[in-house]
Amino acid sequence: MMVSRRLGPSSENTRSAVLDMIRSSGTVSRIELAEMSGLTGTSITRIVKSLIDEGLVVESGFGDSTGGKRPSLLELNRSARYAVGVSLDEARLSYVVADLGGRVVGQLATPGVAKKTPSETLPRIAEELGQLFDHLGIPVEHVVGIGVAGAGLDLRSGGEGLSRAAVEWESYPVQDVLEETIGLPAVRENDAACAALAQYWVGQIPATDDVATLYMANGFGFGLVSGGTLSRGASSNVGEIGHMVIDVAGPPCWCGARGCLEALAAPRAIVDAAAANAPLRVELGIVGDDAHLRRDFDAVARAAVRGDERCLALINRSAEYVATALLSTVNLLDLDRLFLAGPGFADAGAIYVGRIREALVHARTRSIHPVTVEISDPGVDVAAVGAASLALQYVLTPHTRVRRGRAGA
Repeated sequence: MMVSRRLGPSSENTRSAVLDMIRSSGTVSRIELAEMSGLTGTSITRIVKSLIDEGLVVESGFGDSTGGKRPSLLELNRSARYAVGVSLDEARLSYVVADLGGRVVGQLATPGVAKKTPSETLPRIAEELGQLFDHLGIPVEHVVGIGVAGAGLDLRSGGEGLSRAAVEWESYPVQDVLEETIGLPAVRENDAACAALAQYWVGQIPATDDVATLYMANGFGFGLVSGGTLSRGASSNVGEIGHMVIDVAGPPCWCGARGCLEALAAPRAIVDAAAANAPLRVELGIVGDDAHLRRDFDAVARAAVRGDERCLALINRSAEYVATALLSTVNLLDLDRLFLAGPGFADAGAIYVGRIREALVHARTRSIHPVTVEISDPGVDVAAVGAASLALQYVLTPHTRVRRGRAGA
């Protein structure tokens, strides 16, 4: 069992850290919690009692005896509370209801936001959430909050809208409107950060481990959980890996730079290259406009998986650029595992995994530790699962909160 950092005096943060240890351990005894935290047995007993009284933790059996009385084992009372995750996407809205352990107990997919404004879409989200609660028979008072995942920059500081995503979604007070409409706490993050948090929470990963996730939808994002906390940066916009420059003489990117990963390897670049091949364009029915980007890219990815050499060459080229970016990222951050998540990896994810693994044999730390690369377990709804985990973490483990940068609280 991984040992957590030692904790200071008892407080709300200490209590939430103990709850997080129980979450990541699966089952754990009070003695083990004392060893992990550095707290006294008396302090652990007091904190655990309060968690049991609130219904957040239950005693689930007994551990092995070490010569005396068998210790009681503790675990999360998964069905005591729930959280909702909503993934905002052009193609579809994904809703997930998760229990305390991050296990999905209900989900719903409806048409995406497309070009609709927040004021047009948020009333529909509130209505669809109400329908989902009714269908699952979950009282609203058992829901701790709502997490919202979406692409783009956090512009709440009033920054310039350097994004292809609709600027009104980036700067609109989505959380405030949802809280006012539904009456539940709401918190918002980008989809890549939510994807990383999904792996941390659902995978019962200890706070001492880092979790990094590359997310691909229309573009790329990178999420990192370190010390149980999302890395955010000065303005809550950490993880813009899509604008890592891979080729200084490469094609211009919409952000103003040249040779960015997004310009070289994102779905738009792949679809444009496929569309330039007239026979392939006809065979796959490629439309080539923004409204059909996801569908066009999926058609190329599926053809590549089927063995079409033209499409396989395009996906392999994308995967090689992605692998190059991740090799630099691994060397910079000393990561030992990476997850790939998002709809962009749904069909050809295995091709990307293979190319990335080949590149990472050159990681500087290869003689010290391996770097594992996997497709994220929650699949294409990982952002929604992570958004639900975000709400769980925000409400139940406040010690993991970090004061957000200039983009606001």
